[in-house]
Amino acid sequence: MEETLPERVGDAILGDLDLLVAGRHHDGRKLPQRSLDSLARYRRTLAAVLREIDEAKRLLTEANLRLVIHIAKRYRRHQIPMLDLVQEGNIGLMKAVERFDPNKGGKLSTYAAWWIKQSIKRALANQSKTIRLPVHMVDKISKMRRVAMVLSEELGREPTDEELAEEIGIDRAKLSHLKSAALRPASLDAPISDDDTTEFGEIIGDEKAQTPLELLSHKNMHMQLDDLLEVLDERERKIIDARFGLNGQKPKTLEEVGQEFGVTRERIRQLQNIALKKLRRALQKKEDPGPRPLRGQKPRKKGAGDDMEFDDEVDDDDDGFFDDHEPETALA
Repeated sequence: MEETLPERVGDAILGDLDLLVAGRHHDGRKLPQRSLDSLARYRRTLAAVLREIDEAKRLLTEANLRLVIHIAKRYRRHQIPMLDLVQEGNIGLMKAVERFDPNKGGKLSTYAAWWIKQSIKRALANQSKTIRLPVHMVDKISKMRRVAMVLSEELGREPTDEELAEEIGIDRAKLSHLKSAALRPASLDAPISDDDTTEFGEIIGDEKAQTPLELLSHKNMHMQLDDLLEVLDERERKIIDARFGLNGQKPKTLEEVGQEFGVTRERIRQLQNIALKKLRRALQKKEDPGPRPLRGQKPRKKGAGDDMEFDDEVDDDDDGFFDDHEPETALA
């Protein structure tokens, strides 16, 4: 139990008396025997008074233990065991006994009830939630729950937020804040029930996880993309990879790619356009390959009235030099 100021003063006096009774004065002088006998009697009297004070506080504390249990029962709905609530209440009771002044009037039980409640509420704020709440927030949440229970009994249904906020005397924004603070976080490792050992983490789905169909679709898409990229030479493929962030890379600007290859950004843009044209033509041929000639039959030559056919292939032996005109912008 914490010592009060009178107790600390009494202990200090007893310490000085022990030195005096031993026959030693502060300045080294020896005291007369009659003075030593008086000091010894005074020390024994003071020690007896201090023992009586301790015994009186013990009796007061034990006499009000039932009050602690009565108050602790009000907080049994929380996640702290009843025994721990009683222990916290006892701490508050001992503080009340230390600070109680009967000369100011009032009963010890009335004074101690406040200290017991405060001690229990502080323990609830520190231990009952993963995220600690201030004591005043715990009081407001408790009031909100009490008012909600009373309104439910009066209305025969759950009160709306408007009704609850009006009864408490706060606006809806503060009520929403209280409700959010009152939520209890659940552990992913906790079982879903007493009869089932399945943990919460096992039944909560991952929103970012892909279904087997999505995985197969992405795999096919990457395979098709790899097939299309085969029509590009090594330099063009590196440029496309860098510009569009393929293979998990971060997309780079024309300026950044130009610095890697040691050419201007305009040159990179031209090479990119040529590579995109190749990819677009390869994709068109893959989607619409056209009718195939029969075995042993040569394709029909187009007459004068037919559309002219051009070679869509781009010279793979590109030496890096282009005509003066600017190539068309690639389609998205």
